[in-house]
Amino acid sequence: MTRKNKLAVLIMILIGAGIFIYEARDLNGAQLIHELLTLDLKWLLVAFLLMFGSWIIETFVVQIFIRSEADDLDFKTALRVPLVEQLFNAITPMASGGQPAQLFALMQSGVEAGRASSVLLMKFVVYQFMVLINFVLTLFIGFDQVSKHFGALALFIVFGFVIHVVVIVGLLMVMYYYKFTKKLVNLVMIPIGWFVKPEKKLAMQSNIDHKIDTFYAESLHLKREKKRVIKACLLTLVQLLFYYAVPYFVLLSLGVSHVSIVEVIVLHVMIVMIVSLFPIPGGTGGAEYSFKTLFATYVASPSKLILGMLLWRFLTYYLGMICGIIAMAFPPKSKRT
Repeated sequence: MTRKNKLAVLIMILIGAGIFIYEARDLNGAQLIHELLTLDLKWLLVAFLLMFGSWIIETFVVQIFIRSEADDLDFKTALRVPLVEQLFNAITPMASGGQPAQLFALMQSGVEAGRASSVLLMKFVVYQFMVLINFVLTLFIGFDQVSKHFGALALFIVFGFVIHVVVIVGLLMVMYYYKFTKKLVNLVMIPIGWFVKPEKKLAMQSNIDHKIDTFYAESLHLKREKKRVIKACLLTLVQLLFYYAVPYFVLLSLGVSHVSIVEVIVLHVMIVMIVSLFPIPGGTGGAEYSFKTLFATYVASPSKLILGMLLWRFLTYYLGMICGIIAMAFPPKSKRT
């Protein structure tokens, strides 16, 4: 890790600690400690296992896409990819560092850069599709619950949904309407040229054209690898289900048993959609506020609610950072050395 990345990790930990201290400022310290000491550890262990299980399933997805006559990764080496992704998703705005970090991890393992880019592209497309499908399913299953509990946050949810749809539509257009998409981008660049210098516009257009060309070339793999894509889709659905179920078992560990796992999964899907809009690394601030707002209807005790928020945030955010740091500390042996 670079010095800049270490500083980013430290800053995010300090911000997280500051948010927890602020949220707990009016709580009874003795009551908070009592809630901590009386946790039902078996349910907390299940929540831990679900998080680790989601990374293990993502590891299988990496192995499915990387496997060929020329390339293959053993489980230990492949596991490093999602863990490194967790770290750099957590310390970069809008999780923008996850993709480059995975590329670096695969190249460290001896996978050729072009092949690694192709694998990550297929993985990204599958993941985006499955996130969207999960969101649509939760709306069908729990629309009444969403409209009743979300209030003003519903605007963020709709905005997040629109962004995901735009991303998916953009990817599909490049895959199936390549020439039309190129022409459309050129048209969009015309009004942009009214506000930027010609050389800057040219550089922007050249960069966008390169990305579109690269994505189109790599998307051909998706069309040829239907069986792999279907397997990856099914595994990714399970991976997301594991992740979305984590807060349910956190609540059980706190003794909050009067909630349905389906209701909690619906709420967590919505929280993730909201958090994806915040430009701060990890959606810090927005994540905690969303959890506290949405689960307050289920957890009457303020100390349990804040402790639940802390445990959920640790499992779904800080645990990934810790595991990612450990993964970075043990680079794999390259197959090409």
